[in-house]
Amino acid sequence: MTTATIRWGIIGCGDVTEVKSGPAFNRIEGSTLAAVMRRDGDKARDYAQRHGVPRWYDDAAALIADSEVNAVYVATPPSSHKSYALMAIAAGKPVYVEKPMARDHAECQAILRAGQNAGVPVFVAYYRRCLPRFRKVRELLFEQRVVGVPRIVNIVLHEPHHPRYHDRTHLPWRVQPELAGGGIFMDIGCHTLDILDWLFGPIVMASGQASNQLGAYPAEDSVAMSFAFGNGMLGTGIWNFASHRHKDRVEVIGGAGRIVFATFGDSPIRVESEQGTQEYAVPNPPHIQQPLIETIVAELSGQKGACPSTAESAARTSWVMDQVLRDYRQQTGQVFA
Repeated sequence: MTTATIRWGIIGCGDVTEVKSGPAFNRIEGSTLAAVMRRDGDKARDYAQRHGVPRWYDDAAALIADSEVNAVYVATPPSSHKSYALMAIAAGKPVYVEKPMARDHAECQAILRAGQNAGVPVFVAYYRRCLPRFRKVRELLFEQRVVGVPRIVNIVLHEPHHPRYHDRTHLPWRVQPELAGGGIFMDIGCHTLDILDWLFGPIVMASGQASNQLGAYPAEDSVAMSFAFGNGMLGTGIWNFASHRHKDRVEVIGGAGRIVFATFGDSPIRVESEQGTQEYAVPNPPHIQQPLIETIVAELSGQKGACPSTAESAARTSWVMDQVLRDYRQQTGQVFA
């Protein structure tokens, strides 16, 4: 697809689209937000009015059929990513899917194959691949080689149990496996695993254990994993969402030092080596998905460059999470056929 203006339609204009993504579509040259859809028509109309969007729908098929829409952003819970992505692909319209790409690797593969067979581009919202802070991490690792040869990576993410999960009768979709594919690990752990894929190449082996320690919701709340990259690097990861305080750390250890950074927020990147300790503060942009969306618009418009977050790379991350959650899903009957 090569066109002068990418005219976007959003399916599922919920919280993620308010600041992180939605406004970006109108802030990029050659891009505009033409229509939005939400099953609750009143909320779709309200979003359109607040964001200056010309048209709104309460039916996804109607938005996809709109001749003024030539690219679709699927921002619904993962349980509907596959169906909406396939609808957009069948209509010949490039699709940008929220992360995780789907509930499991099999659903990702269905989207990937459909896009390939139809010749329709599919992108996924792993936007950290384009954020300045993670590009700085990549520069430090591979251009400045501040840690020498990377050997080991360790991930730690601890979060307290949030009050939003106290009422079991009104749980957010993020902790309902039939909607999310898992729990908070699926929702945000995927970001860290994807950025490691971007930094070090595909993870080729992964195993792990998951458990539900609090029993506050059906999904897992604790995950431990080990993994290996094709280049021989090894890694570990621990996620706990019932901890006493927040801790977010990715640590890469090399032969000549270590680099520490957080997946979320914009705390300084810390490098420790024989030359001493240095910190690099790199803030995030106000609309955090905008740098990635810019690469999608450029690719679809026939400009130089390509989006670094593809269906292929996103499916790899879902494969890794499948390996980690496989036993837990089998034990709890969480199968997405």
